[in-house]
Amino acid sequence: MQRAERARRTRRRIIDAATALFLERGYAGAKMRAIAAAAGVAVPTVELGFGTKATLLKAAIDVAIAGDDEPVPVLDRAWAEAARRAAHPAELLEIAAEVITAAQSRSAGLVLAVFEGGRTDPDLAALATQLADQRAGTARWLVDALAAIAPPHAEAVDDLWLLMDPAIYDRLVRHRGWTPQRYGRWFARSAHDLLYPGRNP
Repeated sequence: MQRAERARRTRRRIIDAATALFLERGYAGAKMRAIAAAAGVAVPTVELGFGTKATLLKAAIDVAIAGDDEPVPVLDRAWAEAARRAAHPAELLEIAAEVITAAQSRSAGLVLAVFEGGRTDPDLAALATQLADQRAGTARWLVDALAAIAPPHAEAVDDLWLLMDPAIYDRLVRHRGWTPQRYGRWFARSAHDLLYPGRNP
């Protein structure tokens, strides 16, 4: 048990160090040697635990989205059950907006680095596709949950997929000076207006 816990703490130190360096230096500038040094481990420890730098970046994104390193999928967490119990679409979208806002605040910079690097790096291109598909899966889950209350229009998955794009969060919060809270309110309102045009929340 103690050995497993030590291994978990080491893994988290590596992920935390990698996250900081990816955000500070970008994907190309965050060398494995620097990540290992920041985590206080040897380079082979990083390579044994994660293999490639792209795999390490994906692990960092997963932790950033979830907010922790617990082995529980995001859609199996307490917020998802609360969303399924929502009585109205607006209530469900407000719950989702809170979770999405928190995830964006932690992960948007990392995800955007993947999409930018994916133009020239095959490993990152594959990861970019995976992340886009993952976002589509979350959008589909939300639409299915909404359909149990009041079916949205046929293009609802694409609407949510676009609204959840980390580039939108980045433009509004970093470039336009919005607070994350304002982004969350905007997300919930915009999602409702797009999915249920002409209906009051």
